[in-house]
Amino acid sequence: MRLKDKVAIITGAARGIGEATAIRFAQEGAKVVVSNTGLDSLNEVVEKIKEMGGEVLAYDVNVTNREQIQSMVDDVVAKWGQVDILVNNAGITADSQLLKMEEADFDKVIDVNLKGVYNCGQIVAKIMAEKDGGVILNASSVVGLYGNIGQANYAATKAGVLGLTMTWAKEFARKGANVRVNAIAPGYIMTDILKTVPQDLLDQFAAMTMLKRLGQPHEIAQTALFLASDDASYITGQTISVNGGMRL
Repeated sequence: MRLKDKVAIITGAARGIGEATAIRFAQEGAKVVVSNTGLDSLNEVVEKIKEMGGEVLAYDVNVTNREQIQSMVDDVVAKWGQVDILVNNAGITADSQLLKMEEADFDKVIDVNLKGVYNCGQIVAKIMAEKDGGVILNASSVVGLYGNIGQANYAATKAGVLGLTMTWAKEFARKGANVRVNAIAPGYIMTDILKTVPQDLLDQFAAMTMLKRLGQPHEIAQTALFLASDDASYITGQTISVNGGMRL
């Protein structure tokens, strides 16, 4: 088991990529902490992990609220003694083209997708620095690399996450701390959000990839598992694109 006795916090873990990552980590022996806005939203992933014999804690956390994050982390350390892995997966969209985008929609996407990564990263990083070890994984996107029409706010956050990732990796390395920081940039993945998209658009997205298909949440979870494990012990400050060969 590649994550045996590790403690992993995963934000935005109620469904999609976050849920798949939580389950995959539990399968590899990790004690999993799942968080999301609304505790009831986590019931399904918690039950799945418990049914397979895994250990799991669930928390109602809005990543824009530092007090909620701190309370969760303090409780996890009190119960399990450590935090070894942080997956900053929580994110939202509020799409609109530049001339029509409301300032409130720009601000709320920045607050969750970028400031939320900073909030969680800073709080957990203090624990990792003290124990001189850990892994932080940040969720970026193909949109953060290439941009996308109607997603200026989302693209800005996902590009910003790449800057945070490289900077944090350099800061930890400079201090000699054994903390690795990497980002994952998924392409179009078949999560609940895409289930509302018309099939003709899904077909267009698939045609834009070399593999001519959309990705599945478990394929991103597999990448997260690799980066969180000792198999990736020489990888830090990197962005791993998992997009089927897509270019927007």
